[in-house]
Amino acid sequence: MKKSASNETGSQPRTRRDFFKTTGQVMAASAIAGGAIPYIHVKEPVNPEFSHVERTDAAMTGPKDNIKVTGIETFVLKNTWVFVKVTTDAGITGWGEMLKDDAKACAAGALEVKDYLVGKDPTRVAHHWQAIHRGAFYRGGPIKTAILSGIDQALWDITGKVFGVPVYRLFGGPTRDRIRVYGTLDPEKGINAIKVGPNGGSRQPFKYVEGQKFIDEVVERFKALRDKVGDSVDIGVDFHGAVQPPTAALLIKALEPFNPWFYEEVVQALNVDVMAELARKTHIPLATGERIFTKWGFREILEKRAATILQPDVCYAGGISELRLIAGMAEAYYSPVAPHNPQGPCSLAASYQIAACIPNFLIQERGDNEYSDLLAKPLPVIKDGHRPLLTDPGLGITIDEEKLRAQVGEPRPYRVQYDPDDGSVIDW
Repeated sequence: MKKSASNETGSQPRTRRDFFKTTGQVMAASAIAGGAIPYIHVKEPVNPEFSHVERTDAAMTGPKDNIKVTGIETFVLKNTWVFVKVTTDAGITGWGEMLKDDAKACAAGALEVKDYLVGKDPTRVAHHWQAIHRGAFYRGGPIKTAILSGIDQALWDITGKVFGVPVYRLFGGPTRDRIRVYGTLDPEKGINAIKVGPNGGSRQPFKYVEGQKFIDEVVERFKALRDKVGDSVDIGVDFHGAVQPPTAALLIKALEPFNPWFYEEVVQALNVDVMAELARKTHIPLATGERIFTKWGFREILEKRAATILQPDVCYAGGISELRLIAGMAEAYYSPVAPHNPQGPCSLAASYQIAACIPNFLIQERGDNEYSDLLAKPLPVIKDGHRPLLTDPGLGITIDEEKLRAQVGEPRPYRVQYDPDDGSVIDW
């Protein structure tokens, strides 16, 4: 077989590794001779869709180059958001977020992974997910899975930057052109989906069994909201797991005439059979997931049809890797995914990566958050209730580390709530 001219003469490097070896020799010789070290630009074929995208701290690194993790650092912010930063010997940095509760425990736990991860190839994300999950005797739960989730996000961020593409490109490309969001109603942005609580936004405690007066008050508030915004606005009702089953059963029937979009966490997901029983009492879809971890936690929800809409959180359900698998499980049950998001910019950006590449995405919670106090570059502008896909490599965002460090501090204490009538502890 005839060899190519470049291979016969050796005039062109066969791989990126050969290129950098040759480049190193040129630079060394130039330095010894006292000359200036040349800047070498590598021109590669570029997808026109990404021709405007900068490689974001990865311009001289590619998938054929050896790259190793050099460190892990964590940051706990005053608002309890927890960030993890993974560094590499190629100068590429990956960012992720973890559970907002038990913030110090999550931050410390992520550092325990350092001994395992340092020195390893960060792009073997699936391998590291298994190692972190199965490397300890105890598995699952909010803190353990949050540690795994944050590191998983950071590793995908690095991997996307190595390949010069957003993460969803590594999962087969986009399944949609834009991402629907909900948060605050905004006619200018076209946002027409919101979520409210049955108690009108107050922290009024719920009794185990509420009377008709309470039910009527909730219905009156929701009816007034529906009358105000009209039927063109989708309104989810978040019970927040703070309503006991007897009261939840009354509310889901009483609110039905006013067309709620979904009922979220009608009860805690600790007893799936109770949630499944409530789901059978209404035609309104039930949603749950923010307190459920990994594919194993969502399996029972799907099998028992306890909820139609799944709301896993990328910061503590298992990261990008696991949310994609959960979405695949949900697709088999014709269930959509609406990622939970009460955290910061990594949480939103990682959720966007999932939204962009799965077929059964519904809507993104707090997708209208801008996070200008933590980002070096603004997010794409929302139009007609949708955010354009992120196109920068990795998670698609750039953390402003100086801004982030300025917000580091003591997180808020536990939110213990009491019933003012008898002083007993209640859900909040």
